[in-house]
Amino acid sequence: MSAEFTRPADSAAHRPALVLANPLRPALLAAARSARAERGLTRIPVTRRIVDRFVAGDSRDIAMETVRELVRQDRFVTIDYLGEDTVDPERAEQVVQEYLRLLEALAQLPQGSADAPRPLEISVKLSALGLALGEDGHAVALRNARVIAEAAAAAGIWMTVDAEDHATTDSRLAIVRGLRHEHPETVGTVLQAYLRRTEADCEAFAQEGARIRLCKGAYDEPESVAFRRKREVDASYLRCLRILMRGKGYPMVATHDPAMIEAAALLATAASRGCADFEFQMLYGIRPAEQERLTGLGQHLRVYVPFGEQWYGYFVRRLAERPANLLFFLRSAMPEARGQYYWTVK
Repeated sequence: MSAEFTRPADSAAHRPALVLANPLRPALLAAARSARAERGLTRIPVTRRIVDRFVAGDSRDIAMETVRELVRQDRFVTIDYLGEDTVDPERAEQVVQEYLRLLEALAQLPQGSADAPRPLEISVKLSALGLALGEDGHAVALRNARVIAEAAAAAGIWMTVDAEDHATTDSRLAIVRGLRHEHPETVGTVLQAYLRRTEADCEAFAQEGARIRLCKGAYDEPESVAFRRKREVDASYLRCLRILMRGKGYPMVATHDPAMIEAAALLATAASRGCADFEFQMLYGIRPAEQERLTGLGQHLRVYVPFGEQWYGYFVRRLAERPANLLFFLRSAMPEARGQYYWTVK
């Protein structure tokens, strides 16, 4: 089946909410790592109800209900146990055990063919596995990631090492290469197009035949290492995507941007890739109509499903990424004159 598909009708449902960058993004990204901001935001009664739009519950059992429903809708899934910047070795071990239990639960679902894209995947942040534990962090994270990678490979489930801030990139990619040496078919990673180094990283991983999730980037990085303007980030994303499509690996196009979605399909066709040779990825709770449209066209669409009690940092970064998300939260948090809450945003 060809990767080509028609552009959606130019309607409010398909137009991007805003093409301008969120002017509050730097402040929100700073708040994502602020304990004081976390205490304040989590005390707003409406916050938990808005969080449920983006996070599939606090527990594994609740998250698995969401996973089963998405699989029923013919969508692929990647599931993330939320948590990062762990500075307690015991907490890092708890994260490992949670992923092992999660893999046991996922193994009960249909796995698909071994020579086709795996419908089930886990996403793992190395800082949740101990990368932030000072001098020993790299070794601890590698050891813990290796345990998870072995269990994922045994279950026939993909594992993707998630992106974090730029300071972790060298250590993270070194661990990824170590894991891929042992599990080349199941371990992949994320590259962020707003980092100036990513084009070169894409070249290297594409030649290795790696599975790469390409996203724009979700952290507040300095201009010395990252593109800061939207047009620069978009241009970098397209350059990186072109490299991945022409390479030997499996591109995973993580975007909600209609222009990037269309460009990905065109680049895939130009590279003679069919629908089984790449996939789109979108976040749980964002653009569900577009997710349905893509799967209806026969495209592989994977939904990023986060769960867990440590949802604060993830949630605030979602507000920072898209003005529509922030608008949704602000309107929901402001009671109408009648004491009601706004619960829809176009």
